[in-house]
Amino acid sequence: MEEKSNKKFWKGVLTGALGMVLIIGIAVGTAVAGNVLIIEKNPNIAIQQASESDSRPISAKVQTKLNTLEKYVQSGFLFDIDQKKLEEYLYKGYIAGLNDIYSAYYTKEEFEQMNESISGTYYGIGVMVSKDKEGQISVVRVFENCPGAEAGILPNDRIVKVGDVLVTGMELNEVVKHIKGEEGTKVAITVFRESDNEYHEVEVERRNVENPTVTHEMLENQIGYLQITEFDEITVTQFEQAMQDLEQQGMQGLIIDVRNNPGGLLSSVVKILEGILPEGKIVYTKDKNEQGKTYMSEGKTPFTKPMAVLVNENSASAAEIFSGAIKDYKLGTLIGKTTFGKGIVQTVLPLSDGSALKMTVSRYYTPSGVCIHETGITPDIEVTLDEALQQQINIEKSQDTQLQKAIEIVNDKITKK
Repeated sequence: MEEKSNKKFWKGVLTGALGMVLIIGIAVGTAVAGNVLIIEKNPNIAIQQASESDSRPISAKVQTKLNTLEKYVQSGFLFDIDQKKLEEYLYKGYIAGLNDIYSAYYTKEEFEQMNESISGTYYGIGVMVSKDKEGQISVVRVFENCPGAEAGILPNDRIVKVGDVLVTGMELNEVVKHIKGEEGTKVAITVFRESDNEYHEVEVERRNVENPTVTHEMLENQIGYLQITEFDEITVTQFEQAMQDLEQQGMQGLIIDVRNNPGGLLSSVVKILEGILPEGKIVYTKDKNEQGKTYMSEGKTPFTKPMAVLVNENSASAAEIFSGAIKDYKLGTLIGKTTFGKGIVQTVLPLSDGSALKMTVSRYYTPSGVCIHETGITPDIEVTLDEALQQQINIEKSQDTQLQKAIEIVNDKITKK
């Protein structure tokens, strides 16, 4: 993974999964359903050494057709022409022709906006959204005490309009551009809510919002509970601090919750797993030429206490690397629903004019050699959360059937130690 050129590029994703994922206000563009995606920070050498001047020239046939189109437009188009926009959409169209929802061309302005996300503080509304393969924009997570929650936006709401702009099928970054704005201003958002089959228009105030990616607490019987909402650069430190605090409180077992986690930085999930796995592979990648990289754990501080990991259909990308490694090493019991199934890696290639290309470059494999792309990871114990609860911002622990099963499993393991 990278260190400098892509260091400020958000997670992400609809890991992203979920097609693409962005956090609006709390990590706009972080990960990104993406794109909180898995971002490969060190693309392979062939890609790194390529320059814009090295590429194959446009074929004569294509160039001739472009020239013809340009003559028609310049001579006959009724309205003013924005030459810069014409050029940008040529590039966007070329990458769109790859027919890969995870690959995209970003203008200089769009790339700068994505780079903002790493600080974790933005003028936004505090919701995480994803884009699926059909182009639908859905709310994956609504953060407490944030403008989106206060306005009545709920998890699983489908965003249809922002202001007067229809956003279905739009790039997530474009959707975010419409939702973000100056602090204190308001934006109208229209959502479709499947539970009542109705459209709801809400007015949301944009505010400064901060996002902790890791939260933790001690449950009964000294069972630690640790939730990871995404894998950002700050997540590693937050995870380590949470684990240290739980250990100091006398933790006897651990539940790690990566439900609705769309993914993020490959480097972050690897660093976290290095601290809890035994010696061996963490994850490895392969590109179109069967070349790639293997990430290893030295096994210096393997976690040996009873553990359960909560997953669901919105656990994607880096969250699947995490849960896949835990499952392969039998370090803990996976509980919940089959994960999203994003087993591919993107790299971000900044271009000389400040724009950038995000492109799918490889598949990733769990330690046992499984690529879970489009299949997901099946939990050891399948537990379905009641549909009505899935649209709540906060679920009472006593009603959370997946969490209660995890508590039961970890308690049982503690007893048998």
